[in-house]
Amino acid sequence: MGKHIIEEAKRCLLCKKPLCREGCPVGTSIPEMISLFLNGDIKGSGEMLFNNNPLSIVCSLICPHENFCEGHCVLGKKGAPVQISSIENYISTYYLDKVQMNPDKKKGAKVAIIGSGPAGITVAFILSLKGFDITVFESEDKIGGVLRYGIPDYRLPKDTIDKMSSMLVKMGVKIRPNTLIGPVLTLDDLFRDGYKSIFIGTGVWSPKPLRIEGESLGHVHFAINYLKNPDVYNLGKKVCIIGAGNVAMDVARTALRKNSSDVTIVYRRGEEDISATKYEIDYAKIDGVAFEFYKSPLRITDQGVIFVQTKKITKDNGEVVITVIPDTEELFAADSVIIAASQNARSNIVSNTEGISTSKYGLLITDECGRTTRDGVFASGDVVTGAKTVVEAVHYSKKTACAIEDYIKEKYGIGENCCDC
Repeated sequence: MGKHIIEEAKRCLLCKKPLCREGCPVGTSIPEMISLFLNGDIKGSGEMLFNNNPLSIVCSLICPHENFCEGHCVLGKKGAPVQISSIENYISTYYLDKVQMNPDKKKGAKVAIIGSGPAGITVAFILSLKGFDITVFESEDKIGGVLRYGIPDYRLPKDTIDKMSSMLVKMGVKIRPNTLIGPVLTLDDLFRDGYKSIFIGTGVWSPKPLRIEGESLGHVHFAINYLKNPDVYNLGKKVCIIGAGNVAMDVARTALRKNSSDVTIVYRRGEEDISATKYEIDYAKIDGVAFEFYKSPLRITDQGVIFVQTKKITKDNGEVVITVIPDTEELFAADSVIIAASQNARSNIVSNTEGISTSKYGLLITDECGRTTRDGVFASGDVVTGAKTVVEAVHYSKKTACAIEDYIKEKYGIGENCCDC
């Protein structure tokens, strides 16, 4: 492994104007990372990565690198790009195994973080290192959010998240598991108890239904629920998955690993329209996932799904639409049906709080720095943007952490000014 990483690092041209950095949502300085690594300063390289992206070790494993850093590598234009992800993972793993975090002296300002997915963990690391008194409220039994409960272990080992959790605790961060903010404890309760600011990073955990007949049947499940704990499901041998995003790919590949032998993804458009990354599609095919296109679900029965064939039509104005082909109904027999048609935000906080505005999709409305419409309450990640990549959540959450620091400085005179937010 080490030899492979060194050889890959030596392939890097150390470009003066690195396109790989431009392609990274958090602007990771890849030439600097590789330069420090090859010059024997792996700790310095890891420190640079962590300071720029506290979830560097996670992003090195699950980012769609072909769209970001590696997709912009100049070597990839005529051959294979540098495997930046592998180098980053090697360095980040080493760094987190060796480093001892030293937070600044406590400032005496409490900050509540609701939700411990990518956004919440990012803000917790940044603000706790700056001496803020952080409490993380997590509705599940362990922190991680989508990292733990939405991404299969074969893509992101759970011990990686456990490692970050242990680091946060050692830094003085308090974690309250199994605590759902909204119905019992409210934002008003948190402000009453002395929290100077509240951050919301609760993600999107409410499955989006198809609103077709048969969704309540016993063999029908929602993708985000299945991924939380696939071992409790008995899907049978033949599984039909409706939807073709990255979540659908995760579900399909997980089902095959859990003894389902015949797994098919069915999509109402063509393969060229799939929202999942090419990397995920290719690996799904390698794992044995089958695909069927131009089929739209009409209803679900005890025997499977009734699909109707679809086709693309281009209107006179150039708009491409999907239309149903009459008299093409057909049963797709399946032991289980999994619906992977996106997710929405839960309403447990906003339905119990005044002053926080949401979009028509239930997402929190913020400015570019994460300020919600209620004073002292901030948000970022999927609960604001909808489902995005982890590195994009980190990008927005870094800005939001700065905005929280500035808010506490301006209102309470505690801490330092952080940024232009």
